[in-house]
Amino acid sequence: MAQIGDPEKLFEHELGLALGAERKVLTTLRKLERSAQRDELKQQFHHHLEETEGQIENLEQAFKALGARAGAHDADSANGIAAEGEKLMGKVDDELIDAVLLGAAAKTEHVEIAMYEGLITKAEAMGADEVVALLEENLEQEKHTLEEVKQAAQQLSKELATQTA
Repeated sequence: MAQIGDPEKLFEHELGLALGAERKVLTTLRKLERSAQRDELKQQFHHHLEETEGQIENLEQAFKALGARAGAHDADSANGIAAEGEKLMGKVDDELIDAVLLGAAAKTEHVEIAMYEGLITKAEAMGADEVVALLEENLEQEKHTLEEVKQAAQQLSKELATQTA
């Protein structure tokens, strides 16, 4: 028998998945910051860590705006990307660690962007304007972070390509 029987409860559950994903991302970012080889990458991860703390607060505020209890759910997508990245880090030489970290960060950002876009669509349909504003703030940060990650990955890929050429 189904545990979720109406669209609002489904939305609350998906909001909980987003909260769980962001909490996992926060934990992962702490590890990425420590693991990064380049200082500029450490700084990028630290900056995104601070943004993620704000995104968690936004999600908790979204729950309050709905009159719901903020409950995080285990997010398999975030857990899987983190596990995949850790596994790959154990297989590469130190000079390739940052490339692995940037790849995992890009995957994470894409998943988060899709997650927020879906939540925003549902919140708009529900007429939950305050929730929409909070989620849109998170979405814009994720899109900006993805652009930063792409630029860093392009630069690093070029550097690595010239080393092997």
